[in-house]
Amino acid sequence: MKLRNLIADYVAFRQSIGYKFTSCNDRLQAFCRAVGSDIDARDVTAERVLSFLGRPTNCYWHDKYSTLNVFYRYAISRGHLSSSPLPTIVPKLSRDFVPYIYSVSEVRRLLDATVSYRKTHLLLEPYTFRAIILILYGAGLRISEALSLRISDVDFSEDVLLIRETKFYKSRLLPIGSDLKQALMGYAAERREAGHSELSESPFFVGRKGSRVRIHTVQQSFRQLRKHAGIHRSGGARNQPRLQDLRHAFAGNRVVSWYKAGSDVQRLLPKLSTYLGHVSLSSTQRYLTMTPALLQEAGRRFEQYAMGGGVHE
Repeated sequence: MKLRNLIADYVAFRQSIGYKFTSCNDRLQAFCRAVGSDIDARDVTAERVLSFLGRPTNCYWHDKYSTLNVFYRYAISRGHLSSSPLPTIVPKLSRDFVPYIYSVSEVRRLLDATVSYRKTHLLLEPYTFRAIILILYGAGLRISEALSLRISDVDFSEDVLLIRETKFYKSRLLPIGSDLKQALMGYAAERREAGHSELSESPFFVGRKGSRVRIHTVQQSFRQLRKHAGIHRSGGARNQPRLQDLRHAFAGNRVVSWYKAGSDVQRLLPKLSTYLGHVSLSSTQRYLTMTPALLQEAGRRFEQYAMGGGVHE
């Protein structure tokens, strides 16, 4: 398959699950032009990729590498390629951004503010926005996973969500707790009352006109919501709490609850990794930002171990 056609298929796939995908598409088109528009995808060499990536010290190197890495994962998963021409050694990138772990009270403020954060709700009904925030915080989903849910993917009889081919093109079943189930059932009832389609393949989360909610719509609305709710931190606009930090909060709070319950955290971490849809435990560990609550519980557990009491792990 021609590289340009494979890129077109991939971009269409990402956009179909809710990504605006503008900047990544621009990088992929630049890559296609750099290696040759008519080249077969199997003929792209490692040398050509390195030439496109440029110097590893360039701040855009990791952006381009990340875009190509996910693209080649897609191509391999679909059987178009058997291997990736990307370099196997990736220089470390210092990341100053620390994920924000929302407190329970802050999440309540966000939920309460869904009604009043703007005067008119042109694209996103307050009850829909509230349900999206709850599923991100209560189930630790990626925003793309939440917005890709279909009616048939939400099984209230078995209390599970079916997450279809997402970031690494694997599907998984996620159990949900009773509180989140009740909240989603409430949303489903309001959705039904509004007259939206209930066909099995219809999107679960819909906008005012019944179409699938787009990622950029939720992200833009969330920035307005967060400001309205008065949730912020120092460090400028680029350091403010993000929508995806709800997923970080889910992971961090889950580990804190395990510590408090005296559970074997090391044994349970692989289960959390599977639940989050990670391909490795190291990916999950990046989500466990050391919040004061997590530090306190980890310190208490170490003290028990050092003093010879409690559970030794």
